[in-house]
Amino acid sequence: MVQQEPVSTFSADVDTASYSLVRSQLLRGFLPAPNAVRTEEMINYFSYDYPIPDSKSAPFKASISVLDSPWSESKKLVHIGIKGYNIKPEKAPDSNLVFLLDVSGSMGDANKLPLVKQSIALLLGKLKPTDKVSIVVYAGAAGVVLEPTEAQYKSKILAALQRLNAGGSTAGGAGIELAYQLAEQNFNADAVNRIILATDGDFNVGQKSNEALKTLVERKRDNGVFLSILGFGRNNYQDDMMQTLAQNGNGVAAYIDSISEAKKVLVDQASSTLFTIAKDVKLQVEFNPTTVSDYRLVGYETRHLNREDFNNDKVDAGDIGAGHTVTAIYEITPSNVSHTSIEPLRYAAKPSKDASKDTTRSTERDDANNKSGKATEYGFLKIRYKLPKQSVSKLIEQPILITQDKRNPTERSDLNFSVAAASFAQYLKGGKYIGKMTLSDITDMAKASKGNDSYGYRSEFIRLIELAEIANP
Repeated sequence: MVQQEPVSTFSADVDTASYSLVRSQLLRGFLPAPNAVRTEEMINYFSYDYPIPDSKSAPFKASISVLDSPWSESKKLVHIGIKGYNIKPEKAPDSNLVFLLDVSGSMGDANKLPLVKQSIALLLGKLKPTDKVSIVVYAGAAGVVLEPTEAQYKSKILAALQRLNAGGSTAGGAGIELAYQLAEQNFNADAVNRIILATDGDFNVGQKSNEALKTLVERKRDNGVFLSILGFGRNNYQDDMMQTLAQNGNGVAAYIDSISEAKKVLVDQASSTLFTIAKDVKLQVEFNPTTVSDYRLVGYETRHLNREDFNNDKVDAGDIGAGHTVTAIYEITPSNVSHTSIEPLRYAAKPSKDASKDTTRSTERDDANNKSGKATEYGFLKIRYKLPKQSVSKLIEQPILITQDKRNPTERSDLNFSVAAASFAQYLKGGKYIGKMTLSDITDMAKASKGNDSYGYRSEFIRLIELAEIANP
């Protein structure tokens, strides 16, 4: 209930690994395990045409819409979209990239190390000649197979890649430590310093615990070396572990299950994968108890933050890359609806000795809301973020207006498609919150709102819904 808990706080998320894992399962004819489905990653897999900011000093704008919920006739959706500032190729900073490659025996499958090599080869085509590339590998032991080499010497880098073969156990912890040593030795304060870990996630030798790896990644992040994760394979992929490392390393976590997915992450979205434009991005919504009875944030279960974390600049949060889009959807029950999702508490307020005074105060409060314009608001959005090289956050604020629903056809299409993605994710998680909506309904919504689909990602999504119908007749 909004009366008891009016504030919702969470960290931004631009990871997409869950979508690719879900796709991999559906293509094999199986429904994914519900806990493998992270709704926000299903939504944020797609790019949306939200307003683009003009300057990297204010790296994104918030686009807010209110629309009817397709899951309940009496409810509304508050749709929040963020589009990151996109860096022009000629203005992109140099990159100091260390590829940390798992070459253990478990990486021998065609969809693992061979696909890793193909993926890196694609990325090389997007790098500037002056960007530097290093390669560290780990199996039974860790070692450097390519010292820092400018991307213009592509043949030398590719030759080092082609010499790699899978074999041995997995000294993941030792490999990460060596990669950080190499990144720090060649640290460039004016460049992007990033480790890209490519693995199936099978860390069975090395650091004593996952917590030790997390602590290492956090410490190095504060020194300016970030970590991103590219996951490969499906049999022993430790999704939770990879998410933890990427989140604490100021990087993204993506799951590469095909060469087309590698192209999406490392070519089509290379800027957003490599270049951070804002870090520690936190969102907070205060809902208006005069106009909203209750609310539900769709997804972001693992990104929840305490209310006091929002203003605490020492609390880590998600990062946004150049051109990234972030979408968050709340389902709300307006206060003028008689049926609410949550029953009011019997003892929420203590009875007053003078009921007439309570009535007077309530009337005065409502009048004040009307005069200030707050009666026209469902809530108030706050976004905190830091620029990449700063330690003090900046604040963006914006009211959520009840009538905030004026969209052109392109924007309307994007809104509806993101809702279709949210609907499908919730269906795969058990469908508790989508009412009577069926897979057929979700398919119709996605088809009607497909809009511009130059890369075919949205058409593929529609095919996945159809595969889910076959897997769960």
